[in-house]
Amino acid sequence: MFPASSKPYLIRALYEWCYDESLTPHIVVRVDKNCQVPKAFVKDGYITFNVGPMATKDFLVNNDWVSFSARFGGQAQDVHFPVATVVSFFARETQEGMGFPFEEDYELASPSAGADSSDAAAKDGANNKKATVLQIIK
Repeated sequence: MFPASSKPYLIRALYEWCYDESLTPHIVVRVDKNCQVPKAFVKDGYITFNVGPMATKDFLVNNDWVSFSARFGGQAQDVHFPVATVVSFFARETQEGMGFPFEEDYELASPSAGADSSDAAAKDGANNKKATVLQIIK
């Protein structure tokens, strides 16, 4: 069995570096069918996001997915895409960062887009439990 990809760890480290240095982190994604992104902003199959704390809400990079909320054209939208589709992460001010290969035939760890695999397992476990009934006792 191959070890887990280092890409999500590198993305998190670069994000933290940008934050520590007061730089604006940007992420470039090659859009495919598994990406939930604002399609109007996709150009030549790629989209670039400012993922800084002032531009996004709830930015999260787990081992399989990147997700956050942001405003596009004044409309709040949830964005999520597989880590495998990330092709670059860089700081706007210095253009320093890292490029990554696009993984053509990646496997998704979770059947629901953007969900953490532990969240999916918890949902499966919750579905197997019997429903409890709460009663008000006076």
